[in-house]
Amino acid sequence: MAHLRIGAVRSAGTGERTSERLLASAREAALAGQAPCTAPRTVIGESWTRMLRLGVDPDIGEPDRILSTDDVEQRRRSTPLADILPSLRDGLVSVANADRHIMVVTDAEGRVLWRDGNLALSKSADRLGFAEGASWAEGSVGTNAIGTALVTRTPLQVHSAEHFVRTLHHWTCAAAPLHDPRDGRLLGVVDISGPATRAHPSTLALVSAVARVAEGELRARHWEAVERLRSVAAPLLTRISGQALAVDRNGWTAAVTGMAGTDRVALPVQVRPGQAWLPALGLCELDPLPGGWLIRVSARERPAAGNRVVLDVSGAQGSEVTVHGPAGSWTQQLSPRHAELLFVLALHPGGRSAAQLAADLFGDPSRTVTVRAEMSRLRRTLAGVLAHRPYRFADGVRVEVLRPVREGELLPHSLAPAVLAERG
Repeated sequence: MAHLRIGAVRSAGTGERTSERLLASAREAALAGQAPCTAPRTVIGESWTRMLRLGVDPDIGEPDRILSTDDVEQRRRSTPLADILPSLRDGLVSVANADRHIMVVTDAEGRVLWRDGNLALSKSADRLGFAEGASWAEGSVGTNAIGTALVTRTPLQVHSAEHFVRTLHHWTCAAAPLHDPRDGRLLGVVDISGPATRAHPSTLALVSAVARVAEGELRARHWEAVERLRSVAAPLLTRISGQALAVDRNGWTAAVTGMAGTDRVALPVQVRPGQAWLPALGLCELDPLPGGWLIRVSARERPAAGNRVVLDVSGAQGSEVTVHGPAGSWTQQLSPRHAELLFVLALHPGGRSAAQLAADLFGDPSRTVTVRAEMSRLRRTLAGVLAHRPYRFADGVRVEVLRPVREGELLPHSLAPAVLAERG
């Protein structure tokens, strides 16, 4: 199926009703496989294309089952979002109540974990299935602020007929992603939703600002935890000869002895006590500490390089890299930017210069400073696997890329020209 012709919305200039009619007309043209007279915004048009490819029902969506109360409670207990819920409520619920809106917080899969706000609108939301435990991912309810923000990883407001599913056309919603500052992991989304007739352009700015404040609270809690770990680990490290360091559960360094300090050590996805191979340090011995790990470096020689790398970009929720070497294997989740970089390097075994990577990622070969900074971080994590001048996978390293079944779902958050070209 051909992609939609998309672009910036042209101002209607004749009021809200005219604007909504233009949106509805653009949607109908998209459903009919025709070019609309007024193209939707790029982010909306790309989402509509995904929905057409997935075969989402444009009238009612593809509703998933609502989780049980026990399942919702289990998800609430397992997410850091519970720690910042008071901040989100303080910043948004009073506004939602006053303006006949509701506030919703979802996890990274788009499952509604908490809902608060105007009582009358909550009853309308119930009738739509917009309830705690419901899935608000794109695959369930089509283009919407929550599900589409989870894909694009950026704040987004979706209004009226920009929603792919017709039953949502009387709604407007503004959502902002929430990330864990310890590892950049996407935790979920905070959203304000209400009647389309009460849409206001400042809502998105408010939601985005509250999300940043909440993330700042998580960041402060993180550094407080690192300080507590330092107070425990520092006396312990004074009794250890050789190279050792104490890190929290996300690899952030609390104390170090016998070696140069580093801000963070990339830990495997699954960390267990005992011997482990870490690309940046080599063979190590790991012992649990309250809130983290004690890492003893087993040898001073350079870390053994991996001989096989598996880059998994097949999942919509995230990407990961696995390095296999003589001393074992190691897996770590990747940030969206690092997933893009490794994917582009896998496409070009001969290597890419900083300017070429800047063009691949940003369409601007002058953005070499950003590329060099990101590659420096990647090379610290994947020591012995990545080389430079030009940037490439090291000689002798075999690279395997696991792609999604549908090429159109490749790194769906990415706007990098090289990734867009690979989506076809």
